[in-house]
Amino acid sequence: MGLYQVALSIFALLLTLCSSGTPVTVSRLMTKYKAEGKTDSVYKVITAGLGFTLLIAVPVCALFYILGGKLSFLFADERALKIFLIVLPGLVFTSLYAVIRGVFWGNKDFLPYSIIELLEEAVMIIVGIILITFCTDIYDGAFRAGVAVLISYIFSFTTASIVFFVRKNKLKNPKTELKPLIKSAAPITAMRTATSLAMSLVSVILPIRLVAAGMSESLAMSAFGSAMGQAIPLLFIPTTLIGSFTLVLVPEIAENYYKKRHYYLRRDIEKAIKFATVLSCVFIPVFLVCGEEIGILIFGGHESGKYLTASCFLMIFMALSSVTTSMLNSIGLENKTLIYYVISGVFMLLSIWFLPSVMGVYSLIVGLTFVYGLTTILNLRLINKSCVEKPRYKRFLVGTISLLFPTALVGIMLEKMLLSLLGSFFTLVVCALVMVAFYSALALGFNLIEVKPLIEKVKSSLLKNDKITRRKRINKREKVVIK
Repeated sequence: MGLYQVALSIFALLLTLCSSGTPVTVSRLMTKYKAEGKTDSVYKVITAGLGFTLLIAVPVCALFYILGGKLSFLFADERALKIFLIVLPGLVFTSLYAVIRGVFWGNKDFLPYSIIELLEEAVMIIVGIILITFCTDIYDGAFRAGVAVLISYIFSFTTASIVFFVRKNKLKNPKTELKPLIKSAAPITAMRTATSLAMSLVSVILPIRLVAAGMSESLAMSAFGSAMGQAIPLLFIPTTLIGSFTLVLVPEIAENYYKKRHYYLRRDIEKAIKFATVLSCVFIPVFLVCGEEIGILIFGGHESGKYLTASCFLMIFMALSSVTTSMLNSIGLENKTLIYYVISGVFMLLSIWFLPSVMGVYSLIVGLTFVYGLTTILNLRLINKSCVEKPRYKRFLVGTISLLFPTALVGIMLEKMLLSLLGSFFTLVVCALVMVAFYSALALGFNLIEVKPLIEKVKSSLLKNDKITRRKRINKREKVVIK
């Protein structure tokens, strides 16, 4: 896991550099031009996005293949270089796919994007399992995992390209749209590159600082792999789930902002912040109480579970940082979010440099808290300044976070009683169900979650469907009578 994570962290940095800002910008400019009725400009900005991405990705790949072994110093372990080089061609494919994904966002065509993303993950997992099953040693297994990643990237690009043209998208001369695209994409790319660079530096610096603190090299890589490759990805579960919600909402926010619909803009921002907070708070007690059980069941070890328990409160900052950054980028405040990421990244690097001698690999958790916590606070402050109608969410945040403590207390008592009787798996299931139910009941009791609007929406939808069905039946009878 350590070798694989080191290789993929450098690849993620290059991917961020090549394509992170372009898809968001393409989507936003498409929304803007559609609101202004400029159909030709929509196709021009799509072509500009694809061309600009290609002009960056191809030279970057060529540079790394030409220099080859001279770049081994970028990796904490030189063996990770070959894994990186096998994944590297995927940089071109996945960068272009990222722009096509932005086109789907701009057209509010979310179904093909969702299916392609799901299939990409399925291909990576299935191919990875098949290849790794026949590996000869640990290094060979990590190398084969890299091959699986490359195959999944080629698959998603090919499928997305077919859907892109089937959906009647066109390519037009991008000359007039290159400048506005680059101007808008540059701050987002710089922001995400800075973040990715910081994470790549973490993969190099943290193992070195752990060794300097007294760990052996193999133990340092193992600890880094457990924390960064096992525990931290699980913390992104709420953010991943929120991503689908944000994906649909962000184009709406951009449209409301450009059309000056202040009420709807405020409502959508509140909705996004509240949804991100509640979803994160549902997971936090489960990870806090049952982190070790999750580590044992998924990864077969206590260590990753301990990191999971120690870092579970990060989830709320991860979710809010992600959703607020997306909202600010969608209304043209990319430069501000760039500055916030740079500030928070500096604090993270300082943490992993000075704290490993005091708290070992847990210094990573402190550093990530600076990244996501500080970004969240600054983003929320900027949102308040930027909206004519100020979003109201402070009471909601205080209320939902306060309910975590009684929920966690119930879970701790239950876990102590059940662990020796039921074992890890059933204790996890029972505790998780009870804590989710208990938290939901508290949230309903304090009016933090409103069920009535949801019920009314479901009833309205059912009634509408019933009316449509009746209308179809009537039309069918009328046709029979006419015949």
